[in-house]
Parts: sequence; C-alpha cells; structure tokens
Amino acid sequence: MISRLAITEKALQLVERLEQKHGPLMFYQAGGCCEGTQPQCFEKGGFYPRMNDVLIGHIKDYEFWVDRDLFEYWQHAHFTLDVLEGFGPGGFSLESPLGKTFKVHYRLFTEQELKDLSPILRNG
Repeated sequence: MISRLAITEKALQLVERLEQKHGPLMFYQAGGCCEGTQPQCFEKGGFYPRMNDVLIGHIKDYEFWVDRDLFEYWQHAHFTLDVLEGFGPGGFSLESPLGKTFKVHYRLFTEQELKDLSPILRNG
C-alpha cells in the first residue's frame, strides 16, 4: 500500500520535541480562514475533527486529519509534513511559540500509485 503521508527529518525532530513537552499529539489541516491550509499540531484531543473530515495517516502514532473539503481537492496528492523557521499565519499550533511553522509539500500520485493507495477513514 502506498502511504498518503510522510514527514521530513527536520519536522520529525520537532514533533519529538513537542511530544516531550506536551505528550500525545494530533494534527489537523484545515482549508479555512484563520490558518489557511497550514497544518496544525495540537495536544491529542485538543481539536475535534468535523463530520466527514478525513484521517489520511499518522505521524509517528499521531493522527493526521484533513478538512473534508480540502481533502476533496488534494485527494490525489501525497502530503509531506515539513517545518519552516518563522511564525506562520496564526498561532494556534504548538510549534508557533518556538518560532516554527509546519508546512505540507504536495506531489501528485502517479497512476500506478493511485491503484494501491492506503485507505482513508472519514470521521463519522
């Protein structure tokens, strides 16, 4: 099965730093106004996905949810979680006080990959 989600080494180091400080985590990527499409990191249970939002995979053991409308747009793309230096468009995510911002890089799946994608789970 082809994974829909990956993480850079730099982002993984930040996730490990955040889990040491905050415990179990979760990720949510919205398509909304406040944070744009910036992925957000919360303490596990600190955000509740909406009906039909999509669980596309895990970063370590932590769920990575995507807004239902954003997923419809990006369902044919692989997500790679990365981190940038600097303060993003908002301040709700756990990495913001550290002067960092999570970012997703996208690439379209090949036709062959599309035939063997890992399943998604919709919040119901």
